[in-house]
Amino acid sequence: MNTKHVVVVPYDEAWPAEFAGIRGALEAALAGCGCGVEHVGSTSVPGLCAKPIIDIDIIIPDAASFPAVAERLAASGYRYEGDLGIPGREAFRYTGTQPFMKHHLYMCVRGSAELTRHIALRDWLRAHPEDAAEYGRVKQRAARNHPYDVDAYIEEKGPFIRGIYGKCGLP
Repeated sequence: MNTKHVVVVPYDEAWPAEFAGIRGALEAALAGCGCGVEHVGSTSVPGLCAKPIIDIDIIIPDAASFPAVAERLAASGYRYEGDLGIPGREAFRYTGTQPFMKHHLYMCVRGSAELTRHIALRDWLRAHPEDAAEYGRVKQRAARNHPYDVDAYIEEKGPFIRGIYGKCGLP
């Protein structure tokens, strides 16, 4: 069991600005690499409650770009952590000194299944406020049911997320 405390808070209007600050630093560090930087996860959906952690995807052109991009991220204060059990999504932990809001940084290859899922879920919830509201209720219930078990929290949200993937035409 993963014993991190699961806290879901109301949407914070400051989250887009927090992302913008992190994105600016990442874009400067990755200049010339052909990478994109996307705000994904619940903090990227206006009005949706979330764990107060910004999720960010670095989009690399192809798998061959990984070493050079990872090296630049390391120079910017990010430590590589592997895929954390999710193939197609490489994780990095921020260890730098800039006062960024807590965030999760992932690297995905352009067009990969994992990136497609992240973007599809975000875009669907942005475009369908009734589904975003229901997802918020699912997240709050899961946090109440599993306040110290992030894995169980994630598992409880799974059926709802898979339902959205189905609405998006994803497997």
